[in-house]
Amino acid sequence: MPFEDDLGTALRQTGNGFTADRQALVDAGEERGLRLVARRRAAVVGGSVLALALIATAGAYTGGLLGGGGDADAVHVASPPTPDRSPGPTGGPDSGPGKGPRTGSGAVGAERMMVNLEKALAGQSGKLTPMEARGTESEGGAAVSGVYDDGKGKAAVSVGLSRVDPEGSQADQLTQCGDKNLQGYDDCRTERLPDGSKLLIFKGYEYPDRRVDTKCWRAVLVTPAGFLVEASEWNAPAQKDAPVSRPNPPLDSAQLKTLVTSPVWHPALNDLPAAEPEPARPGAESGTALKDRSAADALESLLVPVGIPIASRGGEGSYGYAVLDDGKGPSFVQLNVTKGESTSGFTGAGVTTQPDGTKVRITQGPAEKGKGVIEWTVDTLRGNGLRVTVSGFNAANQNGAATRPTPAVTLEKLKAIALAPGWNRDRN
Repeated sequence: MPFEDDLGTALRQTGNGFTADRQALVDAGEERGLRLVARRRAAVVGGSVLALALIATAGAYTGGLLGGGGDADAVHVASPPTPDRSPGPTGGPDSGPGKGPRTGSGAVGAERMMVNLEKALAGQSGKLTPMEARGTESEGGAAVSGVYDDGKGKAAVSVGLSRVDPEGSQADQLTQCGDKNLQGYDDCRTERLPDGSKLLIFKGYEYPDRRVDTKCWRAVLVTPAGFLVEASEWNAPAQKDAPVSRPNPPLDSAQLKTLVTSPVWHPALNDLPAAEPEPARPGAESGTALKDRSAADALESLLVPVGIPIASRGGEGSYGYAVLDDGKGPSFVQLNVTKGESTSGFTGAGVTTQPDGTKVRITQGPAEKGKGVIEWTVDTLRGNGLRVTVSGFNAANQNGAATRPTPAVTLEKLKAIALAPGWNRDRN
């Protein structure tokens, strides 16, 4: 037998002699995946409010306006000023609570939307070209985009129009500044206009972690009638994958305000049907069970006995976070509440069982991100499949550097949050 065949046979025999615990490998991999999901939620939750603020623009992408799926109704003057982008977890313009159909009669078409944007920018010194637009008859919502050039560097600009429930939570979120620790913006301001409209001016970055230097400035207007006008601008000729062309986007705060409050948008907004009222959400009242509250509300109530001031808080659905500040450095705390997901990781010497059958696993060690950041985690699993995981960090967020030697909330208090009796009740 040739030497190569002898060697191949020997290697196969040697390999067959190793027996891996496949279930252990699967469990370990699955558990690591769950931990990564929990940790990454904190990294992206800061962008959730911004994603809501982009709902009108997201509709444009959904319908193909900015390089999405494409549509015969869209008018293309030249190549799109912004590259392809899917709407992401916020969904398209017809998804989510409180949003009815966005389709109007088509009284304001794509070409008129282009003219309207030129009129709205007529008082400025720049020129708008090229452009794409969609009219009010489009499922993607009325929107227009282009490249604005004032001689100081080309910049992408877009405007989206839609309707929201003016009394709903979405209208509030659209016009509230998020947690600066997580979003990393330079400036954010809100204003109540004389007619009762709410205005947000946001100056931040395309990516909160600033992996590139592309800045994104936005103005969001929500009127008492539920009209939503959202304008975005960048310091590059495209939203993504284009080199920065100028230090800042071209329009300042006052000019952004003028753009979204311009009366040229009124005919298109009036042609869009009103949004359906948002359904009532489970509140944070004392009678609402912890498991039925949003994780952010549940965490806030459970942190009251800790006695440390909450500098900021937020979250979405089953994920909530708070930044605590006791004067010794901000400290990030997060809560994940799930049911019916994997039960892996709750076996072995490091797992204890409470009298009611709840399994508890405690871990302490370096966090996966941030220089010098440590993480304390209490992970619990109840017999009904409810999993409550709470973690504390010695940093204001998971991406930044450590701000203090240890997390502000002690391990025992983290355990008290995860094992609070309220998690087992149908009402509190």
